[in-house]
Amino acid sequence: MNGCMFKTPARLLGASLLLCPWLVAEAHFQTLIPSHEILDAATGPELSLELEFTHPMAGGPRMDMAPPVRFEVLGPQGREDLGARLEVVEHPDGVRGYRADYRVKGPGDHLFMVEPAPYWEPAEGVMIVHYTKVVVDAFDAQDGWHRLLGLPVEIEPLTRPYGLWAGNLFQGVVRRDGEPVPFAEVEVEWRSDGSRQAPAPAFLTQVVRADGDGVFSYVMPFPGWWGFAALLPGEQSMTNPEGEAVAVELGALIWVRARAPE
Repeated sequence: MNGCMFKTPARLLGASLLLCPWLVAEAHFQTLIPSHEILDAATGPELSLELEFTHPMAGGPRMDMAPPVRFEVLGPQGREDLGARLEVVEHPDGVRGYRADYRVKGPGDHLFMVEPAPYWEPAEGVMIVHYTKVVVDAFDAQDGWHRLLGLPVEIEPLTRPYGLWAGNLFQGVVRRDGEPVPFAEVEVEWRSDGSRQAPAPAFLTQVVRADGDGVFSYVMPFPGWWGFAALLPGEQSMTNPEGEAVAVELGALIWVRARAPE
């Protein structure tokens, strides 16, 4: 039995890393979290987005992010390059994340996407690239949330990815080059706000398997942001910082928020 338990993740993180080396090697998630998943008269048209590369359920550690390769939004007016809006966030632990502000121009669903720079993970011996997206609905348009961005690997939502209650079922299709990936494995993590504890390591990352059509399903048990990550082997190698040709892990990620019934 693994003796690594999480009672107060943030406070015990340093000790956890010494006792639990698996925490460093597993469950990397690129996050892309907007300040609102639904914009309305109360919120106005402004939102901010936060980008980190971290272990969400464990509350860290964060990994240093190099400048992203692409940061875009697909909205009612078409695709827009947001790379110039990114601002570096220097975290207290010395690693970089990013943030950006955005003002929607009108009603409609807005699909935000980041392609981060490849990240070298020596514990796994792979370069990691997580193509990550999140959908924000502006002013109750509820139109366009199911569109694909044409990413090398991508999750197509079958469930509308906003307006969700805790306890709702979320479904999606794992795609590579637009085609479904049969029996793909999907990791699921809750972005911790410190209110819940993982009684054992297996609870940090939930794992579901897609069916023969690439469709996966998961019921989100409590409120908060949930990340779904289909991790697929890259078809070509990359060069790591030591100049060696190594394998690549491609991640198709989507973030959705579940709210508590009031």
